[in-house]
Amino acid sequence: MATPVYTIRPALRCLRNPARRGPIPLSSAHSFTTTAQRKDEALEPTSTSPAPTPPPNLDPNTVSTPLEERQLLRTGVQPIGSRRRRASILSSDNVPFEQMPYQCFQEARAVLAEDRLRKLSEIAEMRKRLAFWQNVPASDLGGEYAKKGKLVRMQKHLEELKIFADVNDPVIKKRFEDGMGDMNRPIYRYLADRRWREYKRKIIMQRISQMHIVPDMLPYLDPTAEVSLGFGRRKVQPGEFVDSRVSEIPARLNVQVFDKGERLVSIAVVDPDVPDEKTDSFGSRCHFLAVNIPLSPTNTSIPLSKLKKEDHVVHPWLPPYAQKGAPYHRLAVLVIQQDDAGKGASLNIKSLRESSGSKRDGFKIRKFVDRKPLRPIGMHLFRSKWDEGTDGVVTRAGIEGMNIEFTRKRPEKLPYKKKDGARYR
Repeated sequence: MATPVYTIRPALRCLRNPARRGPIPLSSAHSFTTTAQRKDEALEPTSTSPAPTPPPNLDPNTVSTPLEERQLLRTGVQPIGSRRRRASILSSDNVPFEQMPYQCFQEARAVLAEDRLRKLSEIAEMRKRLAFWQNVPASDLGGEYAKKGKLVRMQKHLEELKIFADVNDPVIKKRFEDGMGDMNRPIYRYLADRRWREYKRKIIMQRISQMHIVPDMLPYLDPTAEVSLGFGRRKVQPGEFVDSRVSEIPARLNVQVFDKGERLVSIAVVDPDVPDEKTDSFGSRCHFLAVNIPLSPTNTSIPLSKLKKEDHVVHPWLPPYAQKGAPYHRLAVLVIQQDDAGKGASLNIKSLRESSGSKRDGFKIRKFVDRKPLRPIGMHLFRSKWDEGTDGVVTRAGIEGMNIEFTRKRPEKLPYKKKDGARYR
């Protein structure tokens, strides 16, 4: 029986035409599309063009390739938004966000603008009332304590009205998502605090509970500031194991507070898992301690290596290490706000250096916080264990006592007592 011609002709055509063998080159000028390619486009010859050179000025709003992103990051500028968003901006007509030609969107913005005007009138009225009650004598309000409480409640309501005026504005949300929000404004601090509490704060609270930071180090800890930790270019996640060669250099912190104003903070890096072979227990050691560090919602970066020793540093950075055979060590990085009746209190660095309670070995963060007007507001955590680079790290740091290796003590067996055989007869 003869094979039909129409089923074999395409295969014969491909075998007899050597020019069709191999992969078909694709044109690099075609954009992403879900529609079929046109017939005239498929018949057009493809010409090889030289690779485009990177533009001299990289725009953080329009870089859309990994190569351009790396080149932009080398200059110290972060790309804005997601890569998909930047690619869409590059291929669009650059219509401003607030002028998008959508009728429903524009009508919704008109409703939000009307609501914002009402909120602004309430803010102006609340400011007048606040100024009025500030001039009222305390004796007419039941004492100084009652007057202070009333003013605090009115100020809190005023801050809430400032947030309600802008919380639904799509332009505000767009600027915040693009990383262009001004943290001096209450609305951006509110949005940043809400995003942090949705996920990152839950992670750090889980680590605090899992690794028993409370109650081993502090009786209570309620973080209100976001703390990020890194060594060089490496970012460290809460509870992550860090190689001793990586943590040999001082860490860099980024502390984001969500309330207005500048305050003074202390930074303490404490290891509560130092083995003590004399007492067969564990002690604590301070790996870094600095005080009187200014911090605000816009001034968030704290590189520990660049702090002035004479003004801030009590104990310089000591590389975290662990003896061979010992369990892993927890390194808690605590950010402690220096409070004094609601104002930043400056600590005497000279007295701290001479105090016996602030020595590096045997340092107790619980006593340090209780003795001073201090309040922990944030924390980060990483772990360290013995690795192949520990010997070199402790040698360069001049640390002694690393010739000890801990081994587990085998439990002694109970003395065997032969039972009376008469009971089994």
